[in-house]
Amino acid sequence: MYKIIQKVALNPTVTKMVIEAPLIAKKAQPGQFIIIRPYEDSERIPLTVAGYDRAAGTVDIIFQIVGGTTMELNELNEGDSVHDFVGPLGRATETEGYKKVCVVGGGVGCAIALPVARKLHEQGCVVHSVVGFRSKDLLILEDEFRACSDELRVMTDDGSYGAKGVVTAALEELVNAGNQYDLVITIGPLIMMKFVVKTCQKYGLKSLVSMNPIMIDGTGMCGGCRLTVGGKTKFACVDGPDFDGDLVDFDEAMARGTMYRPFEAHSREAACHLLNKEVN
Repeated sequence: MYKIIQKVALNPTVTKMVIEAPLIAKKAQPGQFIIIRPYEDSERIPLTVAGYDRAAGTVDIIFQIVGGTTMELNELNEGDSVHDFVGPLGRATETEGYKKVCVVGGGVGCAIALPVARKLHEQGCVVHSVVGFRSKDLLILEDEFRACSDELRVMTDDGSYGAKGVVTAALEELVNAGNQYDLVITIGPLIMMKFVVKTCQKYGLKSLVSMNPIMIDGTGMCGGCRLTVGGKTKFACVDGPDFDGDLVDFDEAMARGTMYRPFEAHSREAACHLLNKEVN
């Protein structure tokens, strides 16, 4: 059992938890993920490592409350324990050797982008960050990004905070201002990453994307997280989650993602019914 040391609501739909897991904290790196089950009979879900404290033996996770399992997880509080917390899994993001990088995050994907930006900053890399949200109410981790970024652009779709517009507009502004990036790292919704990659291609920039499809076992055995990368089948859990943006078939990945929406809706409804029954 893995104890919840801290629980913080970052916005109405996103929660941060600090989990006591010393063996995972000892080895975790930015870009890797864990597989968690809140209860013994819960579904297994992957969550990217959002931070870690090796001295304290803790690992941070940040999740959006969108389905049955994340609803179950969010019902737990400080002092409670999650049943399973397995990792670190996947390949760590390669951060060595870069002098100037732009990190582009969207929505809850910013939780994955933050530890990458932090590590690049710690290694002496110049870090420009662009983070995007639908509105001010959904903004997360602004102060944390500001602390590890030489320049930060905050974008909102409705203009309620920062600049109005999409993250690609901010990326283009930075490039047109004369910034030459060794790499653009983008993490967020598939459609956002697709257009960040297209923007990079327009300016001849190399891009790296973090793919987080449905996963079950996290070891490459189930095949649920398969992607087409460079015309070949890859598995996000063992070959990724980071891939060369130029090589990813985003249209296929988005089509596969829609297959599971009815199941996610059913799971969410079942969890709501169970929680309401317990309250009553």
